[in-house]
Amino acid sequence: MIATQYEGNKTFKVIQTEKQEPAEGEVRIKVAYSGVCGTDVHIYHGMMDKRVDMPQTIGHEMSGTIDAVGAGVSGYEAGDKVVVRPLDDTKAKPSDKGFNHICEELNFIGIDSPGSMQQYWNVPAFTLHKLKENTDLKLAALIEPLSVATHDVRLSGLVAGETAVVLGGGPIGLLVAMVAKEVGAQVIISEVNPVRIAKAKALGFDAVSPLEVDLVDYVHGKTEGRKADVVFEVAGVQPALDVMTEVAGIRGRIVMVAIHGEPKPVNLFKFFWKELKLIGARVYEKEDYEKSIALITANELPFEEMITDVQPLSNIQQVFENIDKNPDGLKVLMDCQL
Repeated sequence: MIATQYEGNKTFKVIQTEKQEPAEGEVRIKVAYSGVCGTDVHIYHGMMDKRVDMPQTIGHEMSGTIDAVGAGVSGYEAGDKVVVRPLDDTKAKPSDKGFNHICEELNFIGIDSPGSMQQYWNVPAFTLHKLKENTDLKLAALIEPLSVATHDVRLSGLVAGETAVVLGGGPIGLLVAMVAKEVGAQVIISEVNPVRIAKAKALGFDAVSPLEVDLVDYVHGKTEGRKADVVFEVAGVQPALDVMTEVAGIRGRIVMVAIHGEPKPVNLFKFFWKELKLIGARVYEKEDYEKSIALITANELPFEEMITDVQPLSNIQQVFENIDKNPDGLKVLMDCQL
């Protein structure tokens, strides 16, 4: 079988190796597609070298079919279509208060341990979610990032009739916008990249560049002065942090989706003055995966528009080099059987 390994210094290696028999409690998955996540790109750029034990097979956005079942596994059989919720929370402690998806010693599979960018992948059975037989496995590879979005929207408390402002129109931002729209909210996307603005508009969203319009005035005008009920900060840059408290209305909720690796300035006076709420949102829980699977299965949202390229697994080095050269794209899938 073919597997890929990240070796550091922006270098991937494609290797030939043997399929491993699943251990007790594991299944072996024939991986169909593995999506390239922003975290994978950070790994490629060397930003996570202290965390990733190289050489490492990375990847955690995936879909596939069960190839073999280990001892002690019930409810699954060869041929079942599945996705993996890549969180190994077996070391959770009482201090984690039952929120095992953010436990102190969480093993994020595909980052902290081997991931899905290989033809066959052994994983604990407790990470699996079964799909319907007619599920499109290309779309199913979007379930992991979509679950980030469903988690964000669920924690925000967004309801029909409210206004949501999404700061950042990349893959996660667009998925958040889709889920928010599905809830019944009015959605405004703020994005500086003209290609992504055009994509957001093509998907039917109200999208503007804060470099061309005053975003605060724009949101004010679109909401008759009420401003946003919910702001999703997905951009991860200081200008987004500066504007999030300005576009939020009275008692607005701000959801921190982006990962800020170091402390940043935030206007705390606005939190006091407007009685704002800041909500942290990290990865997802089981119910978010189930919601995402239902959305993919219904196929009523334009998820296929998120997939901008599909490449053979053997082209992994070229794929990451191309992402560096063309950051405008949305979701690249690796075909793990080519």
